[in-house]
Amino acid sequence: MIYLVTGGSGFIGSHLIENLLKKGHSVINVDNFDDFYDYKIKIENTLQSLSINQQFEFSDKEKDIERLSTITKSSDYQLFFQDIRDKSGLEKIFSENEIGMVIHLAALAGVRPSIERPLEYEEVNVRGTMNLLELCCRFHVKKIVCASSSSVYGNNQKVPFSENDNVDNPISPYAATKKCVEILGHVYHDLYKIDIIQLRFFTVYGPRQRPDLAIYKFTKLISEDKEIPFYGDGNTARDYTYIDDIIEGILKSASYLENNSDVYEIINLGENEVITLSEMLSEIEKNLGKTAIRKNLPLQPGDVLKTNADITKARHLIGYHPVTNFQNGIKKFVEWFLRK
Repeated sequence: MIYLVTGGSGFIGSHLIENLLKKGHSVINVDNFDDFYDYKIKIENTLQSLSINQQFEFSDKEKDIERLSTITKSSDYQLFFQDIRDKSGLEKIFSENEIGMVIHLAALAGVRPSIERPLEYEEVNVRGTMNLLELCCRFHVKKIVCASSSSVYGNNQKVPFSENDNVDNPISPYAATKKCVEILGHVYHDLYKIDIIQLRFFTVYGPRQRPDLAIYKFTKLISEDKEIPFYGDGNTARDYTYIDDIIEGILKSASYLENNSDVYEIINLGENEVITLSEMLSEIEKNLGKTAIRKNLPLQPGDVLKTNADITKARHLIGYHPVTNFQNGIKKFVEWFLRK
């Protein structure tokens, strides 16, 4: 099958493409190498996902990406430097390829930046997704796996969070855009019979993690003997999910879509283990053998206090069984960080 993966040079996307190719599938990677963080990281992700070990000499962003597209192109892989807001550019890709399934991971991520740039988040996350849905209709692509987020739960009072819980009270523009995408997905399923699974990811971490996320940021700053920003009293908590388990969930969702029809499902993908900020920091300190220098700060607007995934539905519907506990996951992450 030919998979179109949006955001395929990012953290989750590059791991997913690596696994799809190993399973013998063909992949079209659509990524705009957004300036949210250094584009060189995405180039390195891409090369690693394709097991290309050659030294890449960086020069100019557009030239580098053009060269990357050339050296990575093969019979089973194509990279397109493409923004999902550009419908005409996407249309060309759809028209020239027999796409069997879309796995839509591309988005502007991050709660705090979305408060500063809400209109840009709406453009990318909502309008960009609508472009994909429209093109799936036009080119008869009937299967979509779409990345949502645990952020849609806001400060949900009931834990663990269930897919049946009310999510009408997001507390950031980012969360609101993800809720919009879920609703739009249902519209296109109902009107155009597109089979869709919306995956609510719970705080994904691991090798190739984005540098702006807490685990990476803390690890880097502690290793450099610099202050870490420590928000609140340390009791905020997250259901951290290791990248390998998330990839298993995506692949099992894709398999479920391939083998079933009339599907619209929302599924939590988490580890079902809650770790406080203080516990997370302690685990990183232990693996680095160093003590953090804390800069204590107040909680930030938009930050949820706790996330915890009920993964009962994921277990029963797609056979999702996460296997990496937080202690082992942090050990693997720190080992990767120190090697790179």
